[in-house]
Amino acid sequence: MSESKSHKQTSWLTTLFTRIKGLIDGELGHLLTVNRSRRPWHMPIIAAIAISFPVFVGAYFGDLSAGIKASLGSMIILNLPLVGGLPYRLVTVMAWGFAMILSFALGLMAQQLPILRLPVFMLIALSVVMLGRYYKQPPPAGLFTLMAGAIALFIPIPVDRILSAIGLVLLGSGSSMLLALLYTLFLLATRPIAPAPSYHYEPDMISDSLIVVSFISLALVIAVLLDMPYPYWVAMSCFIIIQGIQLRTMWIKQLHRILGTLVGMVVASWMLSWGLSRWGVAVAILSMMLLIESFVDRHYGLAVIFITPLTIFIAEYGSTMAVPPVAGDVIHTRMIDTALGCVIGLSGGLAIHSTQLREPLRRLEDWLLLRFSE
Repeated sequence: MSESKSHKQTSWLTTLFTRIKGLIDGELGHLLTVNRSRRPWHMPIIAAIAISFPVFVGAYFGDLSAGIKASLGSMIILNLPLVGGLPYRLVTVMAWGFAMILSFALGLMAQQLPILRLPVFMLIALSVVMLGRYYKQPPPAGLFTLMAGAIALFIPIPVDRILSAIGLVLLGSGSSMLLALLYTLFLLATRPIAPAPSYHYEPDMISDSLIVVSFISLALVIAVLLDMPYPYWVAMSCFIIIQGIQLRTMWIKQLHRILGTLVGMVVASWMLSWGLSRWGVAVAILSMMLLIESFVDRHYGLAVIFITPLTIFIAEYGSTMAVPPVAGDVIHTRMIDTALGCVIGLSGGLAIHSTQLREPLRRLEDWLLLRFSE
């Protein structure tokens, strides 16, 4: 009798160990898998050139800060669709360019009245999330548009320089639109045209968007209350994590982001110790953008290794006219921001899958749809 019981316990422990081992192997498989890129091999090159071009122009004229601000607008090249005809692709890039400029302008204006920061951020976030979901925009979708507005809420810019700062983002967007036109013509001439996606309203779109915006805004509020020097980093980390559709996707992306940030901080410390000139900074941004765009759809963790020093370079070298001294505290702060944003983002992912929260939001959504369809 005792031998039979002992045998059953041993069998149960073996089964449990096998399941745990299978779970760990499965998670490690997802964490370490390097996917095959679905984009043309020259897309990362075009994106890196488009985004770094304003930085080189700024370096040439001795105004690196202005060049980095303009490069923010150039990031709309990342929204260039690889499907549909010429009108669809160009209109998409132009729409995100307009949204980028408007988001940045609203952020700068709200910065003058701190009480407006949170309402303006929530308005920008809701618009970006809703439009991205309705028009089925693939990553990065509205990430950089939202980031432009979030950065503008906190970077110190005098009132008399607001228009010039907006103009820099406008010029960066314009240069990216021109390059997007030339690159699209090349793609249409050399590759078969895939059909553009169809648009229609899908259930829970408003509910999901409200949850996403609530948690992104919560991340920003917590960062401000904790007096973090770069509160928008927390909100952006939260947004990146919460974009995942499935909980496993969010969990793996969270690990990618945290582990990638840890390695990226080492890389950033090493690069910042070089004491780069303004031309060196421009070359470094070009190189990092090329690596990020080469890895981002293959392995997100590898891309984050270079996203971390890139964001630190943008924050430090884009803050003043002259090349600023780089404090070691920036790297430590970056890790805290990322960890906090990831935790809030994962909590938001759990909320998206909560049936108790969904029911009242669905009733609100049905009421809104009924109200505006009359």
